Amino acid sequence: MYGVLLRQLLDGRRTAGEPLNIGALGRDLDVSQTPLREALARLEHTGLVRREALKGYRVADALTDREVAKLMEARLVIEPELTLQAGLRTTPEFLAELRAAVDDLDATAPHADDDSEGFRRYWTSDDAFHQLIAAQSDNPFLEQALRSLDGHMQRFRLFTKRGRTGAGNAARDHRLVLDALEARDAERAAALMREHLEGAKARALA
Repeated sequence: MYGVLLRQLLDGRRTAGEPLNIGALGRDLDVSQTPLREALARLEHTGLVRREALKGYRVADALTDREVAKLMEARLVIEPELTLQAGLRTTPEFLAELRAAVDDLDATAPHADDDSEGFRRYWTSDDAFHQLIAAQSDNPFLEQALRSLDGHMQRFRLFTKRGRTGAGNAARDHRLVLDALEARDAERAAALMREHLEGAKARALA
């Protein structure tokens, strides 16, 4: 059920702020309430669904422009430092995993606007890249700070086209960060991550 509801969100069949009545969903999908409750609980952890006391579940609200700006400002504080620290601790295994994530991003970026599956694959590849760098930083506090933004990032990606139209730019930016890390140039990698995020912020608010 989780996959079914996620596809409905990605396809736009469930809109921002829409109530998600478990009884109605059960009738629509011909399924009992138990798997629906489990699926909605999983979606709540992604930030795409909210649960309100005495009201039940609803699709999360879209971010306002001000919230998008503040979200990107938070990432600009956190991610260049994570990239710098990861760059000081590169290993062959880390670089191989990061290269695989960038290759996936290159492959999925052209299809980010095709359909929900294309968008899901792009989103997964992008997230993997950033989480790999965070984990390699060896700073669990900064890593947790980034993870705390996950739900807001998913809302941004899901409810605005702005998160998708920069897919090609994002893929190129990620490749440049990877190149700098492979060259053991941690400071350049951090600067490129900052440029990437500044560009993403500008595109989001254009």
